[in-house]
Amino acid sequence: MAGDAAKDLLSGTVGGVAQLICGHPFDTIKVKLQSQPVPFAGQAPRYAGAMDAVRQTIAAEGPRGLYKGMGAPLATVAALNAVLFTARGQMETLVRTEPGIPLSVRQQVVCGAGAGVAVSMLACPTELIKCRLQAQSALASGEAATAAAVATAGTTTGSTVVAAAIKYNGPIDVAKHVLKSEGGIRGLFKGLVPTLAREVPGNAVMFGVYEALKQFMAGGRDTSGLSRGALLTSGGLAGAAFWLAVYPTDVVKSVIQVDDFRHPKYSGSIQAFRKIAASEGIKGLYKGFGPAMARSVPANAACFLAYEITRSSL
Repeated sequence: MAGDAAKDLLSGTVGGVAQLICGHPFDTIKVKLQSQPVPFAGQAPRYAGAMDAVRQTIAAEGPRGLYKGMGAPLATVAALNAVLFTARGQMETLVRTEPGIPLSVRQQVVCGAGAGVAVSMLACPTELIKCRLQAQSALASGEAATAAAVATAGTTTGSTVVAAAIKYNGPIDVAKHVLKSEGGIRGLFKGLVPTLAREVPGNAVMFGVYEALKQFMAGGRDTSGLSRGALLTSGGLAGAAFWLAVYPTDVVKSVIQVDDFRHPKYSGSIQAFRKIAASEGIKGLYKGFGPAMARSVPANAACFLAYEITRSSL
C-alpha cells in the first residue's frame, strides 16, 4: 500500500505540472472575466469577451501577464495533485471488494468524491492567492471606473463605497496581507464552502467519466492496453465534464475569494449565488465559461496522460 501511495504521489506531481503549463493562461482569463465588476447602466464592461481579455492582458502586461499568479499553484502543484491522486488511490483500496480487480465506474465516482474532500483543504488557500493576483488588474480598473461613475453622478451617500485597490507584489505578499489583515489563517480559507462544493462533485464526475470512457474504449474493465490517444481523449473529456458539472460554483468561489474584506459585497455562498443570478442572470453564473472549457480539455488530457505514463513506468 505504501508503495502504491508513493507511486500515486510522484505520478500525480508529474501530471499536475503538465496540467499547469498547458492550462494556466486559460485560467487567468477565466478569473479576469469572472471577477470584473458589473458595469453601470450604459457603461461598457471591462472585457467584451475572452479574446478581448487576452488582448488587453498582453497589451498591458505582455505575454507574462497570462501566467500571472502561477507562482502559487506552481509552488503547490506537487502537493495538490499528489493529494488528489494519492487520496483517490487510498479510496480505491477502501472500496475495492476483490484484490486485483479493476474498479467499476460507480466505485471511481466514490473515490473521486473522497479525493475532492482531501484536495479542497489545500486548494482553497492556494486558489485564494492565485485569484487575488489574477484579478487585481481587472478589479483595479473596475474600481477606477466605478469611482468615475460615482463622481459623475454626484453620489455622495454612504451606500456606495469605493475601496482603494490593494496591489500585491506576488504570492507571498498576498499571504502576508491576508494573515495580517483578514483574520489570520481563517482568512486564507475564505471560500472553503464553495471550494468543497466544487471539488467533491466535480472530481466525482471527472474520475467517473474518465473511467467510463476508458472502459468503453477498452471494451471492459481492463484498460491497461489503451493507446496514448485514448488516454488523451478520456482525460480531456473528463476535464470538460468537471466544469460542466460545477461551473457556477466556481464563479461563486472566485467572487468570494476576491471580495473586499473591509467592505464585502457578499455575506456567504448562497447570498453570492442569488446576487449574481439576480443582477446578471444565468449568464453571470457562467462568466469565463469559454476559457475554462478551452483550458480543461488540453490541460486535463496532459495531466491524465502524464499521470498514466509515469505510473506505469514505476
